[in-house]
Amino acid sequence: MTSKQRAYLKSLASNLNPIFHVGKASLTPEITEAIAESFNNNELIKVAVLKNCDDDAREIAEYVAERTHSELVQVIGKRFILYKPFKENPKIILP
Repeated sequence: MTSKQRAYLKSLASNLNPIFHVGKASLTPEITEAIAESFNNNELIKVAVLKNCDDDAREIAEYVAERTHSELVQVIGKRFILYKPFKENPKIILP
């Protein structure tokens, strides 16, 4: 992914609210599975890591991206953005 494409996705994600919250139990298989399933409806997802989670947000983001076969767009503080285009008829067309 180029920096221009990444910047475009960041601008689209700026208006999104986090869909998932990783809390005290950290990243569970259920959360990972739910994020993977949400890519059936959304190409761009924002996830928040709550303050009571002891794990690093970047490590969680990289793990989720690997497990869901998605692209990690950005990690800012305790939030991260994931992108996975639809296989047929993607809604987001990257520049």
